[in-house]
Order: sequence, then structure tokens, then C-alpha cells
Amino acid sequence: MPFEAEQVHGLSDRFLSDKPLFAMKALELLEFIGDSPLIAHNAAFDFGFLNWELRQCGHAEIHLDRMIDTLAIARKAHPGAKHSLDALCSRYGIDRSHRVKHGALLDAQLLAQLYVELTGGRQIGLSIGQAVVEEAIVLATPLSIAVTRTIRAIRLHQASEEERERHSVFVGKLEAPLWLEGAAG
Repeated sequence: MPFEAEQVHGLSDRFLSDKPLFAMKALELLEFIGDSPLIAHNAAFDFGFLNWELRQCGHAEIHLDRMIDTLAIARKAHPGAKHSLDALCSRYGIDRSHRVKHGALLDAQLLAQLYVELTGGRQIGLSIGQAVVEEAIVLATPLSIAVTRTIRAIRLHQASEEERERHSVFVGKLEAPLWLEGAAG
């Protein structure tokens, strides 16, 4: 690991030494993302790396029309302003005080909050209404893809038996879940 890169993300050769290579997890990643749109900040940059790795493994590239670039959305919403993830988190009041290094998981969590803000913000109040409403929004991406959000009727905050069963199956497939870290086993 180059020293300069380690200073950015904190991942050392020692830390990475027992981690699987991308090629070993590529198919699992592709199955996970399916055909969903992918959100990234400066998405063309990230897609370049991802597609290079996929090509090295013999997999097809992920087409750029699936990308939703929050940088492009931010530039349209705030021309002339700073558009870094840090600057946009500050603009929208997203707490990034725990961000010391550039880490994928933390950055993804921050970006999820930023994406919500850039595409209409959090709901104010609790009056969603009883009917299911479909709302088409056009995101300011290079291809301006239309995304339909479904707002569902209010329901009690209790999982159905089917949802509990699906959750149980899902949790049963997790390898080394975080909540069991350090637990005597």
C-alpha cells in the first residue's frame, strides 16, 4: 500500500493481508447490486475503478447509465459553491465529526444522507397521508434518469410474520455480524 494512499484511508498492508481479493468477491458484489441504480459522489471516478477491477476478473462492466452522481446534482443545485462531500455535509447539517479518514462505509453513510437532502430532503412532520402515491422525480445526472419513488400508506410499526421470516433468513446468511463481535462464543 503506498504511504500516501494509507494516509488518506488508513488501510495498511498489514490490515489488508488477510482480506479476500476483489476477484474472490466480485460475483457476490454483482449479485448484491443487481440492476439497481448506483449512487456515488463523483461517480465516473468510482465507476472507473470498479469497472477496471471487473474487467480484470472477466466480468462485464457496469454501464454508466446506472450511475447517479451526487456531484452532478450538487453542481446543479449549488453552482459555484464547494462540492466536496465534506463541504456538502456542512451545507446540509450532516454530522461528519466522526470522519477522520476517507473510509468507504462511513462515506457511504454520509452520502446516503446527502442524497436524501439533494433530492428533496427529509420529511417534515408526520402527515404522509393514507394513500399510496407515486412521485416521479428527475435526478440531475449526466443522463437525467427519472426515478419513481413510492410513498406508502402509514402502517403500524410492526413487522408482519412474512417480514420477520424473511429477516430471520437474511440474518442467518450473515457471516460474522458486527453485533456478535467480541461476544463469547
